[in-house]
Amino acid sequence: MLINDINLVDLKKFSVYNNYMVLEYIVKNDKYSVLRQVLKNEFNISNRLLVKLKKNNCIKVNNEHCYIDFLIKNGDLITVDINFNEESKNIVPTNIPLDIIYEDDALLIINKPPFLPIHPSHLHFEDTISNGVQYHFNKIGLKRKIRPVNRLDKDTSGLVVFAKNEYIQECLVKQMKSGDFEKEYIAVLEGNIHELTGIINAPIARKENSIIERCVDNSGDVAVTHYTVLENSNNYCFVKFKLETGRTHQIRVHSRYIGHPILGDTLYGTASSLINRQALHAYRIKFIHPITKERLEFIAELPEDIKKLKSK
Repeated sequence: MLINDINLVDLKKFSVYNNYMVLEYIVKNDKYSVLRQVLKNEFNISNRLLVKLKKNNCIKVNNEHCYIDFLIKNGDLITVDINFNEESKNIVPTNIPLDIIYEDDALLIINKPPFLPIHPSHLHFEDTISNGVQYHFNKIGLKRKIRPVNRLDKDTSGLVVFAKNEYIQECLVKQMKSGDFEKEYIAVLEGNIHELTGIINAPIARKENSIIERCVDNSGDVAVTHYTVLENSNNYCFVKFKLETGRTHQIRVHSRYIGHPILGDTLYGTASSLINRQALHAYRIKFIHPITKERLEFIAELPEDIKKLKSK
């Protein structure tokens, strides 16, 4: 669901309608003389995407297709259609119920249940969130690749953002790097933490001889996690985490590092009779809409298996 203080966006004010988006720029006695300069500096289009836009004849000046080194002049209207059709040949559409939190022509935001992976693999070829998104896209007549922006482990629940085209994906990935895309989690950890707020700053690397497990190691990448204890119970505690970096298994590794692994995390802790997965939920995201430029905020309520722990 949307949280109470979310900025609702009136998409009619922008070039967003019927699964169709166009970026626009009018040349106004400025520093640009070549079309390429506008595409790179005003729209921040990557070289990779620029090749695809050229191939699909998506770039126009005054409603005429142009090569990217075209000389532009004052008053020219530059438009870029960022919604060309794409194929997702390797993802089988599967009718998996999706808890859709929000959807517009740029984004699809889903509250992912536990035990469902995001990506297909040889073990999960037709039963992933991406299979369900492909089915949903087919149902609404949208020919797009499946582009998850953030990633969650199979047994972690919570918010996952899918971009409906490559431009939107690039914009949100840049926001992750700049810190404008904020992610907050709630986890249940073993034991009690008496320092109620803190920062875990410990580099994370791949564990030797493992393709899955990570560990804290000085040779690893910088990893910074902010935490706030919400409630200390008898044998465990509810903790809110905010990620400053986005390393694989970051919260799980950092929780074990401080001596309080996530309840039920069999990879970094031990199994629990109270919950049959790691008690980790991606509950809040904040970011800037790439088209409307509105600051958006979404929340996904705690799933029942974590809610039950609060009553024990």
